Amino acid sequence: MAEPRSFLRRALLLAVILTAVFAVAGAGIAAYWYLGPYRGFADETFVEIGRGMSSKEIAKELTAHGVVRSRWGFLLVRMLHPRATLQAGEYRFGADTTPWQVFEKIRRGEIFYEDFTVPEGSNMFDIASLLAGLDSVRPKDFLEAAADPELIRDIDARAPDLEGYLFPSTYRVTHQTTGRQLCRTMTAEFRKQWAALGGASDARTAHEIVTLASLVEKETAIPGERPVVAAVFANRLRLGMPLQCDPTTVYAALLENRFRGTIHRSDLASANPYNTYTHAGLPPGPIANPGAASLSAALHPVATNYLYFVAKPDGSGTHHFSATLAEHEKAVLDYRGQAR
Repeated sequence: MAEPRSFLRRALLLAVILTAVFAVAGAGIAAYWYLGPYRGFADETFVEIGRGMSSKEIAKELTAHGVVRSRWGFLLVRMLHPRATLQAGEYRFGADTTPWQVFEKIRRGEIFYEDFTVPEGSNMFDIASLLAGLDSVRPKDFLEAAADPELIRDIDARAPDLEGYLFPSTYRVTHQTTGRQLCRTMTAEFRKQWAALGGASDARTAHEIVTLASLVEKETAIPGERPVVAAVFANRLRLGMPLQCDPTTVYAALLENRFRGTIHRSDLASANPYNTYTHAGLPPGPIANPGAASLSAALHPVATNYLYFVAKPDGSGTHHFSATLAEHEKAVLDYRGQAR
């Protein structure tokens, strides 16, 4: 009888071993299935984690976008980190990732965004063109928001649009950023910069100063010249002389969708209210979005009797300033002679 008992013991041992092997193998397969790297999308996908979403809702959203193979894998990781805070925002996934990696990305708040830089002197049409190169705010939505009466009232009821108040800087945008949100962010930055420059306490109207600053911004890129250019325009305004600012003529043509890259006689003769060759005083509003230096120049122009300026022919970007028409005409002749 000893031999049958020995055989039975060996059979039971083998069964236990096989059961353990299958259990381990099954656990390994299950672990890989739930916790292994996975990508159920083609190139990349974006997932929006809303504020207040539960872990189950997040897991469901991740599964729907193919970020994790099963929601149970993400929830298992969540169970192991019950006190971790999962941060709301938009997340980009572009490679095979494990539920652990996905969880850590959301826990650390590695939110997707694009840096959007607006150069000084950009007008709202320039900004819309820059947005066309991003995968976020639609240019059309941005331009509609820039002309929204409600947003305009928030910044200055006399402004025809938000031109001039969309402060040039670098902003972060996502797929969820709307044209209105971007405009509000940019105008909030303008208010911040305006207050820092002391503009809020200036007795003159902000709209006039910002409009003047936009002309200064477009006329010269030389920092030291900006307060002088502002003084020239201020002197001409005081004397009732037309500003005859070429960039306003360009802007008028842009508004009418007829700018051809250079200024033509028909542009100079345009009856558009932004054309300062045919209309005295400042244009109805800014023609671009000035930076802090141009705003400061408009707030604090230098004391000078200059009434004219023309570019120097040396290609330096600097200008010759004149107090008399005779001196100015001579400078113009010098420019034309050397520019040929």
